[in-house]
Amino acid sequence: MKKTNDRLKAKPAPLSKTPTGIEGLDEITDGGLPTGRPTLVCGSAGCGKTLMAVQFLIKGITDYNEPGIFMTFEESAEDLTKNVASLGYDLKKLIADKKLRVDHVKVERSEIEESGEYNLEGLFIRLEHAINSIGAKRVVLDTIESLFGGLDNTVILRSEIRRLFHWLKNKGVTTIITGERGESSLTRQGLEEYVSDCVILLDFRVIDQISTRRLRIVKYRGSTHGTNEYPFLIDESGISVLPITSLRLEHKVSDKIVSTGIPGLDKLFKKGGYYQGSSILISGTAGTAKTTLASYFTQETCKNKGRVLYFAFEESPNQLIRNMKSVGIDLRTYIDKGLLQIHSSRPTLHGLEMHLLSLHKLIRDFKPQCVVIDPISNMISIGTISEVRAMLVRLIDLLKINNITALFTSLTQQNVSSTNELTEESVSSLVDTWITVRDVEGIGERNRGLYILKSRGMAHSNQVREFILTDKGLKFLDFETGPDGILLGSARKKYQLDTFADNLKKKQALQKRDREILRKKKILEANILAMRTEYESVEEELHKLETEERGLQLKTKKTLDSQPVKAVKKKKN
Repeated sequence: MKKTNDRLKAKPAPLSKTPTGIEGLDEITDGGLPTGRPTLVCGSAGCGKTLMAVQFLIKGITDYNEPGIFMTFEESAEDLTKNVASLGYDLKKLIADKKLRVDHVKVERSEIEESGEYNLEGLFIRLEHAINSIGAKRVVLDTIESLFGGLDNTVILRSEIRRLFHWLKNKGVTTIITGERGESSLTRQGLEEYVSDCVILLDFRVIDQISTRRLRIVKYRGSTHGTNEYPFLIDESGISVLPITSLRLEHKVSDKIVSTGIPGLDKLFKKGGYYQGSSILISGTAGTAKTTLASYFTQETCKNKGRVLYFAFEESPNQLIRNMKSVGIDLRTYIDKGLLQIHSSRPTLHGLEMHLLSLHKLIRDFKPQCVVIDPISNMISIGTISEVRAMLVRLIDLLKINNITALFTSLTQQNVSSTNELTEESVSSLVDTWITVRDVEGIGERNRGLYILKSRGMAHSNQVREFILTDKGLKFLDFETGPDGILLGSARKKYQLDTFADNLKKKQALQKRDREILRKKKILEANILAMRTEYESVEEELHKLETEERGLQLKTKKTLDSQPVKAVKKKKN
């Protein structure tokens, strides 16, 4: 019994997998495709089946030194070589190096005659010879419909499909078989998905005139895998898949502070700026200097030798550079130094996921320290609020994992309920710092005010601060309050003038009082001096009389002392 329990507790051997080398796909499949087993890649026309199969072979040769066979039933070897050359794949060189073999099997429906003895024995012999000639580890069959397209006998067709898959599995080669999607099943025959060990479904859809490519792992025998739909991108480097829905909140955080680029704004944060790797939202109505605030942060990052990716959805790079010069920001310098890249396009150029995938590729290639998206509110034109929120969640997670500081701007509309605002619905609860800039109108003028709604992990000012834009840059004005609250613009200047006038009056009153006190002091000192003089005169007179009296007494004494002594004696007798 104990031995039986030990066997039950023993961990099963992991399924051997062959990495595809396609970015993101290996993560979704948890390591790659099943080694030595067939994988079905199905989808409609133009979804990228052939490209994925070719990239699987090329990456196997260049990254893992595994030779491959590409057996095509539609395109000739020459056409295939030309088609993939635009992606930088040199099939001729790989063929010359005996790492790749492209075999075009021409199947003419008019030459196919159905019989009970029909089989694929000739194909197996041809395929086995190709595998043995270069020691192939990977095989691609493109597409299976062309091979069986001339057969109407369902029994024979299904029997040969099973036989083909079993033969490939017995040969131990990792195989991709492409197939066209059927009307009510994944493939036209409806059998391939059942006999395949792994099935990958590619989808190319157009919604509201915006195209999106999606990938889904329908099944994977003996292995866990991502079950969601994942967007994938086809560009000059081939196919790339981003498993953005599988990201977890396990990213590291930094205590380092990065400046906002504006000293006055830094002072509103207790630690003097934003946390590195955090996400910042600057929202406000049109004309409130959101782009200017974003450009100051861009400039500050570049000054510190940091790289910045700037996505502008409303202005061209040249227009943005020109406009920022009016406030003293020279972005051209940092572009020339290779520290700043500005990418401008209309949001409708791609779907939401395509924008995210493009951003992911640029982050991988440019390795920025900061990403600016100006504004994210334009995304609402290519998706619903819930779709935009889902995209932004993935974007923020992607940036946090790479410790990239993200700054978003968002346009809000005046007189719109907060429940309908894109900012509050989509991203305000996701970002770490939220700054709002707004117009304050009154007495025939419009002023700009800024305040911080939240800053996670950091104390901040709760004041609304007025700022102005000059040719020397953005300047925060001193905080001023009046009887009715915070004062801005002309009201602020009037209050300052009134305060100055009141202070001047008080100062003048104090000066007048000081002069009166000084005058009285002088009068008092004069009286004291007169009394002192009078006292000294009296004292001198008394001293004179005292001197005269002493002189008289001394004279009298001398007179008495000069009289004869005898006369004195006689008188006594």
